Amino acid sequence: MKTENLIQALAVDAGTPPAPLGRTVSAWLLPGMVVAIGIYVAGLGLRPHLLSLGADDPRIFFKIGLMGLLVCLAGLLTLRLARPGAELRGISLALMIVPALLLLGIGLELVAVPQADWGRRMIGHNAMFCLRSIPLLALAPFCALLVALRDGAPSHPALAGAAAGLFAGAIGAMLYATHCPDDSPFFVAAWYSIGIAIMTAAGALIGARLLRW
Repeated sequence: MKTENLIQALAVDAGTPPAPLGRTVSAWLLPGMVVAIGIYVAGLGLRPHLLSLGADDPRIFFKIGLMGLLVCLAGLLTLRLARPGAELRGISLALMIVPALLLLGIGLELVAVPQADWGRRMIGHNAMFCLRSIPLLALAPFCALLVALRDGAPSHPALAGAAAGLFAGAIGAMLYATHCPDDSPFFVAAWYSIGIAIMTAAGALIGARLLRW
């Protein structure tokens, strides 16, 4: 290639604006979600008679909706942290809605359930399966998000990685919630939280290295 042509090509490339970060995240997250859903369908599957069970027991839709809300808010937090100097106060306050709603659900369960059953409800039937399933379902979205965030410019790489882990953990938890037969807010608070926390901690540790400028 002639020198003039090389300079011209470089000038054109430099003048091409980068794709919006939200589009980049979506482009990487889509195949991650496909993998997660494939694992879900192959290994777990939708809980039988979910809609009819949910009509009789609102706790089922409560836990699914709560995880869905966390997905949305954690996704916004991740996009905010991917940019330098992002304002986090609003989204941080909004995230507090999730534990507040969970505490409300726990309070209602404390009133409705005899004290002798509290421990049984918290342990449930699938605690260890829950702890394995949420990180497993979250793994592909987590990897996709970390790759996508490398196109951003996070001021705090560890915090951005933690947000990506929270986002991916919430995705895994929402998928698992549609399979899980343990519906008590006690169980959700104890085991879903641990599964999501595992991904959040992993994101902080990996993001501190991988997302550093």
